[in-house]
Amino acid sequence: MKVPAAVRWAIAEMVLGSNPAVHLYASGYAFAHVAYVLGTEDQKQMAKLMVDRHWGATMQLTEPDAGSDVGAGRSKAVQQADGTWHITGTKRYITSGDADFYENVMHFVLARREGGGPGTKGLSLFLIPKFMFDLKTGDLGKRNGVFVTSLESKMGLNVSATCEVNLGEKEPAVGYLLGEVHQGIAQMFKIIEFARMMVGTKAIATLAAGYQQALSYAKTRIQGGDMKVMNDKASPRVTIINHPDVRRSLMVQKSYSEGMRALMLYTASIQDQIELAKVAGDEEKAKLMEALNDLLLPVVKGYGSEKSWTLLGTESLQTFGGAGFTQDWPIEQYVRDAKIDTLYEGTTAIQGLDFFFRKVVKDGGKALGLLGKEIKTFAESGGAHAQEKEALLKALDDLNGMVGVLVGHAMASQEDAPEIYKVGLSTSRVLMAVGDIITTWLLLRQADIAAERIGTASAKDKDFYAGKIASAQFFVANYLPHIAADRKIVEGADNSIMEISESAF
Repeated sequence: MKVPAAVRWAIAEMVLGSNPAVHLYASGYAFAHVAYVLGTEDQKQMAKLMVDRHWGATMQLTEPDAGSDVGAGRSKAVQQADGTWHITGTKRYITSGDADFYENVMHFVLARREGGGPGTKGLSLFLIPKFMFDLKTGDLGKRNGVFVTSLESKMGLNVSATCEVNLGEKEPAVGYLLGEVHQGIAQMFKIIEFARMMVGTKAIATLAAGYQQALSYAKTRIQGGDMKVMNDKASPRVTIINHPDVRRSLMVQKSYSEGMRALMLYTASIQDQIELAKVAGDEEKAKLMEALNDLLLPVVKGYGSEKSWTLLGTESLQTFGGAGFTQDWPIEQYVRDAKIDTLYEGTTAIQGLDFFFRKVVKDGGKALGLLGKEIKTFAESGGAHAQEKEALLKALDDLNGMVGVLVGHAMASQEDAPEIYKVGLSTSRVLMAVGDIITTWLLLRQADIAAERIGTASAKDKDFYAGKIASAQFFVANYLPHIAADRKIVEGADNSIMEISESAF
């Protein structure tokens, strides 16, 4: 029986927050699923072997001259008489590129077939095993021509080997075409979608771990007297959680951590809705839920990673003072380990562009409209937190205004090409605004439940529910007002910084 996505990602969050490399190395099953869905009968058997024999897997897109511009890749594939392909090239920054605790690794590699056109449309996806193997039994044969040639020296996440991989330098790197030629990017995006969900979840889980460390430290570190008697030098020393700015910092961490966890799990629940709709034969609903999932993924990845990494440094580590800068505490490692989440599987800027152009404009705004309708229905539902819900409605209106401005610039660029720059200057800002609005909505949903139950709760549960209400109110008061300012910035955007010379920087 298939494990529901909401359960799968809840478990993944705990693993990723404890030791992210464990999940990175154990993600072969997700790659196997893609091979099984897209592959031939033989490739479906390969996918089964990957799962049954616990093989590892890598995704190989990046090359020395092809980072975010994947279509610039030069790796070449030449078809052989037996139907296999020989791939040559160099891939860089390959996460978990090899390990000696699997018996085999299946590399999912983008390459351009001989004579293939330029850009991403000329790329195909190939399965390249580390060891050749018997298709029926899985027994290993000779070594294939794919080798790790170097390990990257990194800022963090050092337990995960980031590798440069050489294909076909001395021995042929024998690969198998997955699906049709020139469909590589579309196929690889099935893996990228999983990877982006995982990266966002990893970042959010790391912030949660950082918050837990900061909270524990703040409850035990004694420093200074209570601010209300600051002039009394003989007043008792207190734990730093009693200081106003420390409390503010902890509530920032709590509200973002819990709100973004809800964002991740809400997205996972939409993935479950896709499966349920397919089982029920409701293709229309399945397509709508797929569009909503597509809309949410860059928010989970881009917003989740950017906010988590920033807050780990500005709030979680800051709670420790100078102690946080030392390796006596794990927080400095969390900061180093989390930075990569804003970079790989598409930088935050790429997520913003993807969100606007592919998930809003290309979709005709249907998924964004569906999400907005759900948020609006909740905000107009009455009950507790009426003032906060009114603020949420205003923020939603400001978001729609921002999106409308960007759509206008995109349309105007058909006649005046530089107008598109105004879109590029604002897509990351809009992505962050969307994240804050969804986080507000989900925090308020939790707060409504807490308000219903707090009156009859036990003493322990009362504190839990009070925390839910407080974090929602804090987030609305301290972060939702930024959306109105964002709208003014987006509406006032011009091309002045695009028009100055490079030497002016």
